[in-house]
Amino acid sequence: MSLYISRMKDTKLKTVDAYIKAIPAANRKAFEEFHQLIIANIPGGESCMSYGMPAVKLHGIVVYYACWEKHMAIYPMPSALKEFASQTNAFVTSKSTIQFPHGKAIPKKLIKDIVKFRVAENKLKAEMKKIKAR
Repeated sequence: MSLYISRMKDTKLKTVDAYIKAIPAANRKAFEEFHQLIIANIPGGESCMSYGMPAVKLHGIVVYYACWEKHMAIYPMPSALKEFASQTNAFVTSKSTIQFPHGKAIPKKLIKDIVKFRVAENKLKAEMKKIKAR
């Protein structure tokens, strides 16, 4: 478990601002930029804490994201990872996350594209739900 996350869970952080303030100064500015990039690309989205990490909701969770001891990570759901697999070869990935090492530039266009993909996915799911409810 991450040094950051274990410390944050111990304090039961309730807000994204509290989460960011709990990140050690050496990585806080980069994480704030990461956070701003994500939320700027989810118009109408609502920041929240879920599973002990920041997330943004718009018709459901769009993405989760976190700061770990050695990297920042975005958790965009497996569909987005599959869609952008050819663009994530330079990063450590799993079925649900992409890791961005501290001290290296984050791929802003890739993150923006992933977030927009997830917004579109959630909007489509919400529209389909409305149609089925009729």
